Amino acid sequence: MKKNQLEIACFNYESAIIAQENGADRIELCDNMNLGGTTPNPILAVRVREKLSIKMHVIIRPRGGNFVYTDDEFVEMKQDIKQFKKLEVDGFVFGILKENGNVNKRRNKELVDLAHPLSCTFHRAFDVVKDVKKSLKDIIDCGFNTILTSGQGINVEEGIFTLEKIQKWSKDKIEIMPGGGLRSSNIKLLQDKLEPTFYHSSAITDNTETANPEEIKELRNFL
Repeated sequence: MKKNQLEIACFNYESAIIAQENGADRIELCDNMNLGGTTPNPILAVRVREKLSIKMHVIIRPRGGNFVYTDDEFVEMKQDIKQFKKLEVDGFVFGILKENGNVNKRRNKELVDLAHPLSCTFHRAFDVVKDVKKSLKDIIDCGFNTILTSGQGINVEEGIFTLEKIQKWSKDKIEIMPGGGLRSSNIKLLQDKLEPTFYHSSAITDNTETANPEEIKELRNFL
């Protein structure tokens, strides 16, 4: 039977260690919290990989802002995937859109194929797609394993009904991972509506960029 699991978004080395020590199942390693997460420094990734026994996914996002990338940025994303594969990461997190708000199937599939056999998560670019149902199908067609989304809301609480809908639409073809403002204070609301899945949180409760160990423990207690 499928069970709930926890992914912690980590913006520094300390958060990754805290996540592992306090029961996270997986981390998503990122840089630049203020930009919503960008591709981490490879040196940081090496340090974290050496210390972690839990799974480690890496975001591939060359900059903040929108999710429509230039040819040069797309080349950079491909190079980053090649480099991080050598570090034996467990998966990648990315998402590319077209200017019209649709999923860029060709470019996403190229990255998924490049990342193979590693797991791929389509990140919160999903929260700004124009057509949720069509985009869900396109992402499944590209070969992604997971979608990280707030249900197109400012946070998961606001997007809870969309999260419930897309999880039903997905028919177990892809995992829907709620993330965006997810905390121990609201995770129970989602669990009451959703089938067991991965939950995604930074577990940051103050003005730092470091996960709070007590918050991770609290999140775990609900799973």
